[in-house]
This record gives sequence, structure tokens and C-alpha cells, in this order.
Amino acid sequence: MSSIALKHNVSKEGFVLDVDTQIPDRGVTGVFGESGSGKTTLLRCIAGLEGPTGDDTTAVHRRRIGYVFQDAQLFAHLSVKKNIEYGMRRNGGAAISIDEVISLLELRDLLDRSVVGLSGGEAQRVSIARVLCQSPRLILMDEPLSALDERRRNDVLPYLDRLHAESSIPIVYVSHSIDEICRLSDHLLVLDNGKIVAEGDLQATLARTDLPQLGGKNAGTIIEARRMRYDEQFDLTLFDFSGGQLWLPGTSESDAVRLRVTASDVSLTRTAPESSTILNILAASIVEIRAEDTATNLVQLMLGNDLLLARITRRSTHELQLKAGDEVFAQIKSVTIRR
Repeated sequence: MSSIALKHNVSKEGFVLDVDTQIPDRGVTGVFGESGSGKTTLLRCIAGLEGPTGDDTTAVHRRRIGYVFQDAQLFAHLSVKKNIEYGMRRNGGAAISIDEVISLLELRDLLDRSVVGLSGGEAQRVSIARVLCQSPRLILMDEPLSALDERRRNDVLPYLDRLHAESSIPIVYVSHSIDEICRLSDHLLVLDNGKIVAEGDLQATLARTDLPQLGGKNAGTIIEARRMRYDEQFDLTLFDFSGGQLWLPGTSESDAVRLRVTASDVSLTRTAPESSTILNILAASIVEIRAEDTATNLVQLMLGNDLLLARITRRSTHELQLKAGDEVFAQIKSVTIRR
């Protein structure tokens, strides 16, 4: 797989961004970190809006980079259609037609409307459409959903899923929301104080126990699973993955899904319970145990080829005499379908 080099060193107002890495030239690379970690500065460096920018002296307008900001930044005096067409006018050799973009983002019913009356979610879809019409080689998204309430975010996320699935353009997606990162990303960069403290495949990086940025409420992993069957009587769907099978509430429209399991929703037992209200109890082996704070441990588990995290108390670890290599049962209390 080819890669995109990111080599940027910039100082401003006492903050230093120092990044030297490579990311895949396909799929979505998530950039995660707390506020002030350098996420937006990194995107601006890639776009050529911050300098110096390493060895790349290409002028900003020649970089063929699309930038989706937190604010949609549409032209208020133009209609939805004219805003989208503006992106096409900036692109001398379009690789995608306006009609394809409109269909992808389901904007046909909005074309004649003024952008002033659009909801936040609709405006961001138009902004993304305008960027796509520029036929960029790379798309940068700087927390594009952060200004939206939960309902509007949920309205836009399926379109980002579709863009991920149907577009070959690589995307760098910045967010401080671990849920968005887990849903959309394939590769992950974790930033802290201007430096990359972790990077790699999304699943493997999320499963690490040594990163404070991915601990606490952010601790959890993802599992790629396939839908097996739906139980209409109890409104449950059975999914299969490398470590076994999971029952989840409701139906799923997709055969292939990404499941998010938080560390707080996994408990451990030495023996399989004979009866329990928890539907999903799977055999696992302990890979690593690491103290998270004075009261709790994070336990990394292997289930088939997938990694899982469990948060348990240090007292439970002591009383069960748990250690790396032990065979246990993971009781999974809740799972969220991300896509």
C-alpha cells in the first residue's frame, strides 16, 4: 500500500507541532487528541496554511486538497446548487460529476434552496459536496460534526459512512469524539502536545492499555462482525466474529458491521455462569493487565483474532488471582453497532 508523508515542524505562540510519519493513501485516518493537542494545526500544515511545511513548497491552490471545516462556510448569496457548482468551477479536470455527488449526499431536494435556511447537518453535506466536486487528492475534515447537536450528528454520520465506502479519496478526519473515530476510521494517529504518541491500525491502537488518551471513558475496542440471523420473537440479531458470536438488540441493515465495546461494559469470570441475564459470555485469554489508577486495572483480552479491553477493580484482580495467560470468560454487557 502506498502512503502519504506527513512531515511538519511549526512553532507558534509557545506551541510546537513536530510530526514525521506516513499514513495510508486510502481509507480514513482518524486524528484523535484532547483540545490543544495540535489536531487542527496538523491539518492546516497539510493544507499548506501553516508554515514552514517541510519539503513541500507547493502553493496552496495547487495542492488539490479539500478542506471541510467545523463551520460549513458556504456562500450565503448562492443557492445550494451554486455552492456545489463553485467547487466544480475550481476543478479543471473533474473526476466526479455534480450529479454523482448530489446522489451520494442526497441533496437533490435541496438544490434550489438558499443555504441560509439549511439546518447544520444539511449545510455540512453541501460543504462536503462542494469539496468533492474539486476532485481533491486528499480530503481534510476538521471536526465537521462538532457544531451539531446529537440528532444532527446522527443525520450526517450515515453520509460520511457512505463517503468512506464509496469514495477512493483518502480522508484525514480530526475529532475529539472517540465514537466518531471508532465509527469512521481505519488508521489512527493519537496526538498529545504536538507530538504523535501512538499510530497504527485502528483496532490494534484502540486495544493498547498504555495510552492515557485512550483510557478512562475512551477505553474500548472495535470488532468487525458479520450478521448471521435475526430473531424476530425477541428482536435480537446474531453476529459472528473471530472470537465467537454476539446477540445484539434490534435489526441491522448491513451484513458487515463494526461493533464498539467499551471497557466498562466487560467483566470477567473464571468459570462460565450457569444462568445469567448477560447474553454474551465468551471464552477469552488474558494478554496483559495494566493499572489504570489506584483502584482499577485495564485488562487486554484475546478472543479469536480480536482484542477486547475490560475494566475491573484491582481488588477483583487480586481475589481472582488473574494474570497474563489465564483463560477466562468475558461477560459483555453492552455493544454498540457503529456501522
